[in-house]
Amino acid sequence: MLSELQHAHIAKLLGGYCEARIPQEVRDRVRLGFRITGHAVELFESRPAFRAPHEWRDHGIAKFRYVASRKVCRLYCQFRDVTWHEYEPRPEAGSLDELLAEVDRDPTGIFWG
Repeated sequence: MLSELQHAHIAKLLGGYCEARIPQEVRDRVRLGFRITGHAVELFESRPAFRAPHEWRDHGIAKFRYVASRKVCRLYCQFRDVTWHEYEPRPEAGSLDELLAEVDRDPTGIFWG
């Protein structure tokens, strides 16, 4: 499990990122959020369902996993099979901040298309 301090850092970092990434005028059609589960953090995009627009569907963007024994964060992306795969160009870094910057740059187009 992540410590309270790590939770607070993640909430501040990703909360600010999600807030800044999606313009206010389109938030009725697209949202960006994150969830923390154990040692993993998932960044996801939500959009209204096609046939039931009152229901929002989440689609994974990136997953970050903290490896406490090595004190590194690992980065995963989703392929078409909707399973998480190690992001090969930069599978790990010393901080979540570094990996979030990699997701934002998206040099391969896997995260934001």
